[in-house]
This record gives sequence, C-alpha cells and structure tokens, in this order.
Amino acid sequence: QVQLVESGGGLVQAGESLRLSCAASGRVFSINVMGWHRQAPGKQRELVAVITNGGSTNYAGSVKGRFTISRDNAKNTVYLQMNSLKPDDTAVYYCHAEAEAGSLTYRYWGQGTQVTVSS
Repeated sequence: QVQLVESGGGLVQAGESLRLSCAASGRVFSINVMGWHRQAPGKQRELVAVITNGGSTNYAGSVKGRFTISRDNAKNTVYLQMNSLKPDDTAVYYCHAEAEAGSLTYRYWGQGTQVTVSS
C-alpha cells in the first residue's frame, strides 16, 4: 500500500503562482510514476503532469510552459509548481502514484487539494 498526502492548494488571483506538494509513504520503493490529475466541477478528471523515477516528464497541453513537475526521491515527494495561473485552472488537484507488485500495477490517489483562481 502507498499513502499520498497533498498540500499547498488555495485561493489565488489570475497570474499568480502556487506550489503543490504530495508526500508518499508506505511501499514507496515500488513507485515508478507519480503525477497530478485535476477535476473541475462538472468535468472529467484529467491528467496534468507525470514524472517517472528517472525524471522523464509529460504535461497536458493546457499547462505546458506554465506548470513544472518535479520529484525529490529522497523525500518521496512530488511537487507541482504552477505559474501564470488562469481561472480555467480552478479544480481539485489529485496526486497519484503508480506502483508495481509483481506483474501488476496499482494506482494510488491522494485526497485532493482545492485550487481556486479568481479573475
């Protein structure tokens, strides 16, 4: 089992920045990929950014160039630096981790943290 705890959400104005953190505990040695999804009211959950153990990253087109995902393997923590925030970025942001157990891959989720961007 892997437990994920997010922090760093809040209310900001358009153009401002926020940094989200997600700390993993439990069977962290089994984690290969960590990342962030978000879900806005009335919309499906969407991928925001992911990062592998080796540091490879991938971003949704809507955040590319504004958001940066990073990972501190020593602290088992993943970060999402969000700059130039827009009202459309308003959502609940969920941290996730993919961990392998034998031939199976499990995905774990955090509880979510609210990000609200006012215009």
